[in-house]
Amino acid sequence: MRFIYGFVMLLLLAACGQEGATQAAFAPVDPVALGAKKARVCMGCHGPKGVSRIASYPSLAGKGEAYLAEQLHAFKHGTRENPMMSSIAINLNEEDITHLAAYFAAQSMPGVSE
Repeated sequence: MRFIYGFVMLLLLAACGQEGATQAAFAPVDPVALGAKKARVCMGCHGPKGVSRIASYPSLAGKGEAYLAEQLHAFKHGTRENPMMSSIAINLNEEDITHLAAYFAAQSMPGVSE
């Protein structure tokens, strides 16, 4: 009897787990929100929300999404060189690049009010 009870519980748990996985697979993905989490490491140089306070580090806020992704790819693959950016970008995967580009592109450019 315990075996049957345990087996039924296992089936129920598996079914619940699959339903949760299915719901997660269809949950909307917000690349800007995901990028915000990943961008924390960028703030040291590029400033909060991509608005740099240091002239030697460019502001990223409001730059085009495609442009930002292209630059991250260039740093990652060595076609654009910067010791700091290259060492960071080499560890980014395609999803990271997409999310970071979406996040910074969605931010307001310095000096532009909404």
